[in-house]
Amino acid sequence: MIDQIYTYFTIEMIFLWLNLGVLPFWLVLIIFPQSQICKVFITSIFPISIISLVYSYLLYSLFNDGYDFLGNFELYLGLSSILNLFSDRSFLILFWCHFLAINLFCGGWIVKDSQKFGINKILITLPLILTYFIGPIGITIYWFIRIFYSKKISLYD
Repeated sequence: MIDQIYTYFTIEMIFLWLNLGVLPFWLVLIIFPQSQICKVFITSIFPISIISLVYSYLLYSLFNDGYDFLGNFELYLGLSSILNLFSDRSFLILFWCHFLAINLFCGGWIVKDSQKFGINKILITLPLILTYFIGPIGITIYWFIRIFYSKKISLYD
């Protein structure tokens, strides 16, 4: 049975399931941010735990395949090193899993923070969509919206 799981969950299949798997979370964040489902399943540790299980499986399978994890530290050496790392499918799927988890965490934070300040859910739709696609820009736009609702500029909270 474990061999069947190992042969089914190839890098391409994991990529497909990761991309399809985060969509319901993002749809609930965008459409129903004040629902109980969003509070219990989306803005909690639940989705990040699922992604971390996938990440752990990837680490385990890459370790068994003899992946050079120390080579990942080459990303700090320059753009050409990053380009070489992104040409490796194993590194790319680890990065993508990391990217999805962080963006989903930020989307959950935006929803919880907007509820704390009473920001209209329509106003956070654009920052949530932008955070899904291009995280830092969505968070920055949300920060500007948040300034008007909190009536103060705070660089930390």
